[in-house]
Amino acid sequence: MSLVTSKEMFKKAYEGNYAVGAFNVNNMEIIQGIVDAAKQENAPLILQVSAGARKYANPIYLRKLVEAAIEDSGLDICLHLDHGEDFEICKQCIDDGFSSVMIDGSKYPFEENIALTKKVVEYAHSKGVVVEAELGKLAGVEDAVNVSAKDATYTDPEQAAEFVARTGVDSLAIAIGTSHGAYKFKGDPSLDFERLKTIGDLLPNFPLVLHGSSSVPKEFVELCNKYGGKIPGAAGVPEEMLRRASQMGVCKINIDTDLRLAMTACIRQLLVENPSEFDPRKYLGPGRTAIKDMVAHKMRNVLGCSGKQ
Repeated sequence: MSLVTSKEMFKKAYEGNYAVGAFNVNNMEIIQGIVDAAKQENAPLILQVSAGARKYANPIYLRKLVEAAIEDSGLDICLHLDHGEDFEICKQCIDDGFSSVMIDGSKYPFEENIALTKKVVEYAHSKGVVVEAELGKLAGVEDAVNVSAKDATYTDPEQAAEFVARTGVDSLAIAIGTSHGAYKFKGDPSLDFERLKTIGDLLPNFPLVLHGSSSVPKEFVELCNKYGGKIPGAAGVPEEMLRRASQMGVCKINIDTDLRLAMTACIRQLLVENPSEFDPRKYLGPGRTAIKDMVAHKMRNVLGCSGKQ
């Protein structure tokens, strides 16, 4: 198998009313856990690299780990740049072998976002690479993304249709109520499904993307806190809402926080219960398994993409 773009993945997802999981990666164990789950579930897979991951691990190391995963697993995998902040980083990742990039111009006025996105699209398409863009601003904090609740804005449907037509972008991340990080809702969780439907009606057969879509499972928050963590009040997007969105034109759902919680909860518990342990393999190995189990659950029960590789 090989490194692929998301184009065919999204076509099948749209037609099949399911979503492809896009999972953030930072090191070998996280990549192995995600890929093992995709192989077990025979599911399509996007591995994505954020600004924080690039700074922590170096894009070359991550790309080579993904290449190793493709060779070892026999899966088709899309390697995606998450939240590229400017043309230069998108170009660098394209030149380095990424098969998909996101240019995030959502912080700019509409016309500037269009101009920047169009520039990236023209370069990427000339190299056979696909592009995701964003319209609207998600609240929350995750790696290089930091948007306050007062600065968050939902995606305007009419603008979304114009944006896609003028930029030629391949997929669009929209804001309908999700947010980055572990603290997504202060009250009852809510997504604007009417807005999603309107955007979908204006952009038929076009793949939409949800960022900030971890569910922040209560059991993992409690496990982290039980073994020394301090993340009270964390709350995510209910999984049934994500399943509904995947049946309404959302073809890519980003998940990062849930992976962090699963791995960290497992490692915290192991180290507290085994205070004499200092071999990284003894806690990173179980952490990898926790990642695998979490991703397999998402693919099977939330995204609906098991058996779709």
